Amino acid sequence: MNKLHHVLLAAALASSAFGATAQTMKPGLWEISNKMTSSSGEMEKAMGEAQKQLAGMSPSDRKMMEDMMAKQGVGMGKGAGTTAMKICMTKEMAERNEVATQQGDCKHTNSPRAGNTMKFSFVCAKPPSSGEGQVTFVSPEAYAMKMTLNTTANGKPEKMNMDATGKFMSTDCGNIKPISMPKK
Repeated sequence: MNKLHHVLLAAALASSAFGATAQTMKPGLWEISNKMTSSSGEMEKAMGEAQKQLAGMSPSDRKMMEDMMAKQGVGMGKGAGTTAMKICMTKEMAERNEVATQQGDCKHTNSPRAGNTMKFSFVCAKPPSSGEGQVTFVSPEAYAMKMTLNTTANGKPEKMNMDATGKFMSTDCGNIKPISMPKK
């Protein structure tokens, strides 16, 4: 269970470690699907193991774990290294042209948006990590992102690559609470 918690924390951090300027994004509930790969392959192994552990739980324990993750807006994806998250972006966040971050103490830098594309970089203190990426805004209700994350896993440098898509779900965030804004 502890391994599952660490894997989900890393996935949540990676999937939301950017503060994207998004002039046309709709406020409300968004689902972010992520596919991550690591240079060592350890993250994929840990994700696969976490998915096996979840599948091997009794139905009541699995439901309890899935409910706990769902309250945080996190779910397991369909393959190793995949997650799905839900975040709530308020009208004020959309008006400030920023996407919220989920985890970590991070500082973000965004390049000016060129057409429907914007580049970004970040440095996080907790957990220590850095990275860069690019967001392509498909519409006010969808985007695609590619990102590279540099961190440390088990005392060794680790590079992770992530492909993500964001999809607008609803104007009502339900029980998903808005999350904190990134530091500039």
